[in-house]
Amino acid sequence: MGTDLAWDGATGLRTLRRDELDTFYDHLIRAFGGVPESAEERELWSALVDVDHSLAAWEGEQLVGTAGTFPFRLTVPGGAPVRAAGVTMVSVAATHRRRGILTSMMRRQLADVRSWGWPLAVLTASEPAIYGRFGYGAATYHVNARIDTSRVRLSVPPGTDDVRLRYAAPGDVLDACEALYARQVPSRPGMVERLPGWGRLALVDPEAERDGASPLQCVVAERDGEIVGYVRFRVKPDWEPAGPKGTVVVTDLDAEDAAAHAAVWRFLFGIDLTSTIDVRRRPLDEPWQYLVSDIRRCALLVRDSLYVRLVDVGAALEARTYQAPVDVVLEVEDTFCPWNAGRWRLTGDLKGATCARTEDPPDLALGVRELGAAYLGGVPLLSLAAAGRVRELRPGASAEASLAFGSPVTPWLPHGF
Repeated sequence: MGTDLAWDGATGLRTLRRDELDTFYDHLIRAFGGVPESAEERELWSALVDVDHSLAAWEGEQLVGTAGTFPFRLTVPGGAPVRAAGVTMVSVAATHRRRGILTSMMRRQLADVRSWGWPLAVLTASEPAIYGRFGYGAATYHVNARIDTSRVRLSVPPGTDDVRLRYAAPGDVLDACEALYARQVPSRPGMVERLPGWGRLALVDPEAERDGASPLQCVVAERDGEIVGYVRFRVKPDWEPAGPKGTVVVTDLDAEDAAAHAAVWRFLFGIDLTSTIDVRRRPLDEPWQYLVSDIRRCALLVRDSLYVRLVDVGAALEARTYQAPVDVVLEVEDTFCPWNAGRWRLTGDLKGATCARTEDPPDLALGVRELGAAYLGGVPLLSLAAAGRVRELRPGASAEASLAFGSPVTPWLPHGF
C-alpha cells in the first residue's frame, strides 16, 4: 500500500486492520441511514470485505471515513477479463464533511490501484454527482420494468416448448446457477467474474426486507438434464374487489439461449393470482422486450449503473479490442491522476490494440471521465462530442473512434457491490 496520509495534523488515512472491521462496518451503516442489516447479511458482507484493499480515515481514535476495494475482473469489449478495483463502502462521517477526507481517500485509493498494476477502477454511485470530479464516467445503464401481464402478451420462438421448468430450492441449485452465470461473463462487457462466496449474496432473504412478499423462490430451466436458465423471485399477493392482482418481484434471471430465455419469461407471465412483473437491473437490449405485445405497458425506466475510471490509460485501452480499425491520437485531460494526462496514440482492431505516448498532433481532446464513459462501448463518443464533452480536432475523427469503441452487445452490470 502507499504511504499513510494525514490532514489537519490529527487525521490519519491507512489500510484497515481485521480487528477494526466491526467499527468500519458500524460507521458504514450509520452513513447510509443507520438501519441495521440482518445478521446473515452483515456476516456475509464482513466475510467478503477485502481488508488489505480497504482504507479507513481516523481522527485520533474516531473512525471518520471508509473506502473499500474488491479485486474484480471486468469483461471488456473483446471478452477479456481485466483487473479492476471495485470501489465500494465509501463513506464520510456527517460530522466531518467538507474537510477533504473523501478527496484524500479517492486520491490514495487510485494511487494504490495504480501501484497494484490494475488499469481500471469501477463503482456504482449512491449519488452520481459525487464521482465525476474523480474521473469516473457512467459507462453502463440498466432498465427497470413494471409489466402489466393482464394487458401484455408474450410471443415465444421455436424450441421454447423443449425447455423443461421445475421449482428448486435456491440453495440446492446455487452452484449450477453460478456456473451458468460464469459462462455468460465473457459474452458481455461490464460483467464481473464473481469472487468466491459472492453467489450467496443472492440468497440472503431476511423477512424484514420482503415488503410483504414471499420467501425467495427459484425455477430452473433444463434441456437434456442440464440447467440452461434460472430465475429467482418472490410473489407479493394483493387483491382488489375484482380479484387478485399480485406482483412477481424478480431478483435474478439468466439464460443461455433464446428458447431458455423465452421459457423463463413465459413462466413469469403465467404465475397464478398475479398481474404485474416487477423486474430491475436488466440489460438495455434484453430480448424479452422484443417478445412482448405492448412495450408501453411495461413501464420502462433507464438508470445509470457502472461508473468506470481509467487508472492507466495506456494499459486500459490496450486491454480491449475495437470493432472497427482505429488509429487516433487522444489528448487526455486528467488533473486528479496526472500520470494519465497528455497525448496517446491508440491503434487497434478486432484482434487487439496498442496505446502509447506520442507527440503527434491530437485528433480528439477529452477528459478521462469521458474516456471512462465510452470505454465499455455503451456510450458513443459521437454523443459525447454532440454534448461538447469531446472536442474533434481532426474532421471525422469522432465518428471513426465512436464506431471503433462501440460494442455489438450493450454493456451491463448484473448486480451492485
